[in-house]
Amino acid sequence: MSIKTLLREKHWLSSPDEQVKVLSNHEAAGVPSFAQQLDKSGVELTPTGIDTFQVNVGKMCNQVCKHCHVDAGPDRKEIMTRETMQQILYALEGTDVKTVDLTGGAPEMNPDFRWFVEALSEQGRQIIVRCNLTIILANPKYHDLPDFFRKHGVNVVSSLPSFTARRTNAQRGNGVFEKSIEALKMLNAVGYGKADSGLKLDLVYNPSGAFLPDDQAILTQEFKQKLKESYDIVFNDLFVITNLPVSRFLDYLLNSKNYESYMDELANAYNPVAAAGVMCRNMVSISWDGYLYDCDFNQMLELKLSGNAPKHVKDFDWDKVMDREIVINQHCYGCTAGAGSSCGGATT
Repeated sequence: MSIKTLLREKHWLSSPDEQVKVLSNHEAAGVPSFAQQLDKSGVELTPTGIDTFQVNVGKMCNQVCKHCHVDAGPDRKEIMTRETMQQILYALEGTDVKTVDLTGGAPEMNPDFRWFVEALSEQGRQIIVRCNLTIILANPKYHDLPDFFRKHGVNVVSSLPSFTARRTNAQRGNGVFEKSIEALKMLNAVGYGKADSGLKLDLVYNPSGAFLPDDQAILTQEFKQKLKESYDIVFNDLFVITNLPVSRFLDYLLNSKNYESYMDELANAYNPVAAAGVMCRNMVSISWDGYLYDCDFNQMLELKLSGNAPKHVKDFDWDKVMDREIVINQHCYGCTAGAGSSCGGATT
């Protein structure tokens, strides 16, 4: 099927190759290539260090969210094995990597999730778990997660598209908002988000459609006020993330005929300061099967580390990873538009 047909007809982008073909077709979106934009602005994307290993421990999830770039869901069978987790632990030994960021799917659904968290804690790593909140209530075996997180000082990062039920449920599924509120109260009850507790609870916001997010500072203030007033919920930071044209969101853009206008909006909002601070410069992304990528989005497009850099964590080599050329494509506009976007929110 041709790219023009993909753009014209309703079609699920079943493979990363198809997505890359669409993204690489600059003419279809009418915007310059991201490489040309970097060159024009004098920004050279090179690694500055490795502060974070971001690890996708599996694509299985108890939710099916419309914007999910991982295409996660209950039917996904990709799960990281303990052997691969051990390879990651070996790769971390002797490095200055401070943070291990665990993602999914719902990372807690991996049968070796707790073993991995405990092993990382023993290494002294700062651990982030990207928890969808509803997993805490999905099954009795997850009800003690707040206590488990507290025991290991885990930084809990949770998606909450809105402080209203209507918008959250529209994006993440019926009943998700109500369950998320209950889970947030459970986390607050063990100290998460409370002043001087040392237990960090952060929320993630992303727009519900094909437009850039509002200012992070303003949204943070609004979320804090509304959640406190309505539900007596507190949290630390709100991370505002731009929707990137990958997987389900790319499919939505194509089917709704918003692809060209959205890519044009991202390109017009390109910010060289944000480009200089993108997360691929100081992190490595690791897939459920142990392969290495510049970022989580490249992972979903199966764009592995370039050149002589190792392709799998079992072969991890610090110097070769640092010497790599970062792989880019048109989706990178999403991380460099406006105030910038990363897994930790705005970059400027």
